[in-house]
Amino acid sequence: MNIVTRIGLALGLLLLISLIIWQGALEVIQLLLSSGWSLLWLPLVWCPTFIPATQGWRMLFSSTQSPSFKHALLAMWMGRAVNNLLPVATIGGEIAKARLVSIWGVKGINAAASVMVDKVIQAISVALWGLIGVCSMLYLSDNNELAIYAFGGFVVLALCAVGFLFVQKAGLLGFLAKIGGKLIKTDGWDDIHFNAREIDAAVVEIYTNKAHIFLAIVYRTIALSWMTTEVWLACYLLGHPISILEAIMLKSLTSTLSDVAFVIPNAYGIQEGAFILIGTLVGLDANTALAVSLAIRIRDVVFDPAGLMTLHQIESRQFSKRKLEKQPDSEEKVL
Repeated sequence: MNIVTRIGLALGLLLLISLIIWQGALEVIQLLLSSGWSLLWLPLVWCPTFIPATQGWRMLFSSTQSPSFKHALLAMWMGRAVNNLLPVATIGGEIAKARLVSIWGVKGINAAASVMVDKVIQAISVALWGLIGVCSMLYLSDNNELAIYAFGGFVVLALCAVGFLFVQKAGLLGFLAKIGGKLIKTDGWDDIHFNAREIDAAVVEIYTNKAHIFLAIVYRTIALSWMTTEVWLACYLLGHPISILEAIMLKSLTSTLSDVAFVIPNAYGIQEGAFILIGTLVGLDANTALAVSLAIRIRDVVFDPAGLMTLHQIESRQFSKRKLEKQPDSEEKVL
């Protein structure tokens, strides 16, 4: 998967650069600069999306094992940075989230189970958000053929998410560990199989609380919906104001297309192409649509590098702590 994501990153960046050159780099840059420092409002407007998204993830923990809101929020921030800046196919960020809350006191099995379920919740929420965009397209545009294709794609995405849900409930990790045990002969595999079954059991327990699963989907969908304000403000600041309903259609459809291309870190190039394609439906020319896409990436520059550096510092402290804990044992052996 690492090779695939590295190839995806290279292709995404190539597509992004090609789109900028094709549309005229100077024109796009001038359009962005024309708005001046006002574009820095965009990360601030987007930032509240962390609040419902964090609460949605916390719904997937038991009351005794739930991380504090502060710790969950920090883990979400750093996990997002990993997914956006590293070629990890959006999986590395989930592992980082689980790792961080386990450092801060949550049992590792519960943390792992929560991110597995959260990944399904995210997919279901993206499908719902995409369907909202399709409904907006049907209301605003005469291009019913495109809406039908988009609707079909989101139905497939929803079915895949539901299918993965049932696979998880059936014991995905235990099944994979059992297959691995037949292929890989090692003394430690029994422990791996046991831990996999424990995580499967924790996943099944999460799904039994249907009220919390429903609330998690609602919170995640609210977080996605809030991103509409970012696109609406970007269009306004770039001198091409659109309505809220048009912003909903533009953001939901472009976000869903970007999320589908999960092997390309941060959907480089895919997001820009989607904005150019969908932007025509709300009257945006290609240059403006590309500028809007680049403008909302300002948040990536503001938040993600700091998140990755903070994660590095935490892991460095953990490494130093483990090293110090092993030193007394080494000294005793010497004596």
